[in-house]
Amino acid sequence: MDTTPRPQDLAPTSTPAGRPRVLLLFGGRSGEHAISCATAGGVLRAIDRDRYDVIPVGITPSGRWVGVDPDPDAWSITNGRLPQVADAPERVLLPQSTDERSAHVLADGLPPRDLGRIDVVFPLLHGPFGEDGTVQGMLELADLRYVGAGVLASAVGMDKQFMKLVLAGQGLPIGPYTVLRPGELDRDPDGVRARLEPLGLPLFVKPARAGSSLGITRVTDLADLPAAVAEAERHDPKVIIEAAIVGREIECAVLGSPGAQRARASLPGEIVVTDARHDFYDFEAKYLAEADVELSCPADLPADIIERVRDVAVRTFEAVDCEGLARVDVFVTEAGEVVVNEINTMPGFTPFSMYPRMWEASGLPYSQLVDELLQLALHRPTGLR
Repeated sequence: MDTTPRPQDLAPTSTPAGRPRVLLLFGGRSGEHAISCATAGGVLRAIDRDRYDVIPVGITPSGRWVGVDPDPDAWSITNGRLPQVADAPERVLLPQSTDERSAHVLADGLPPRDLGRIDVVFPLLHGPFGEDGTVQGMLELADLRYVGAGVLASAVGMDKQFMKLVLAGQGLPIGPYTVLRPGELDRDPDGVRARLEPLGLPLFVKPARAGSSLGITRVTDLADLPAAVAEAERHDPKVIIEAAIVGREIECAVLGSPGAQRARASLPGEIVVTDARHDFYDFEAKYLAEADVELSCPADLPADIIERVRDVAVRTFEAVDCEGLARVDVFVTEAGEVVVNEINTMPGFTPFSMYPRMWEASGLPYSQLVDELLQLALHRPTGLR
């Protein structure tokens, strides 16, 4: 399957009349708030201000929408400092209906201040309450165009249980797993352990609806299971427990295409955790200890395996009815089997994140990737599609 981006595929389409105004939305209520801020910093630095007007809007951890500093440096992760959207007395209000295009600033005791029309929203939100279809549904209600997956694909991609059900239903390879509902381990410990027995050890205990490796524990002894479940439940009351898959951890970036063309897959990349302090690619290894990880892009794989990974990535994208962008994470076993781990419908998007790095290695620079995503969103129909 040849989905390598060609120059004619990647050339941006014509811009609608006038300079489009982009509302860049980031932060949010999830545990991935800081990662969303770092992603926004990268996009703010890359977006072409000659082509787009940009309005950066942050969502505080309590859910308040506020205007924020447009300086990209304000949102970087520096010396372990995690950025956060601070509260402010004013709040930003999006258009509320299909016949309204302007955003407004509201402040107590003052009339609303018009921010001007919004042509497209770039929701750089990770995790629940942003990447899971909630914000996408609000944008759909107002017929606002936006970058990325729609309501259903966002929700399915966020919930690992339903993601696996959809992928398995489409014949894509997934690993063995089971799901724990709140309190299930306390009510029926023997029944839970019986379900885990076929999975073997080690196990990976995860929040069912979280990302950035938050709340994940590698369990090598079932005596540690209650603590691992409690850690996952700090992020989500629903917990998924997966069998360990022995193989190389490979990622592939997928990018939508204009019109009825199939999505495109980048060259894949590989993540290797080099420091024994990390049992796997955890939050610290991803964002706070870059020296402990080697990111190889393109991955050193045989040509036939590369094509298999890219094919599986595009099929995964299509299986959940995704749009815009996604990163598909797989395992490649010694036997050459490609097993889907997950799809991430709004992957990390700093210049150092794997998603843009894989496209860079495939011939699409970061700034052009941002432009491509905005153009796809600007020319996407609103409403049912």
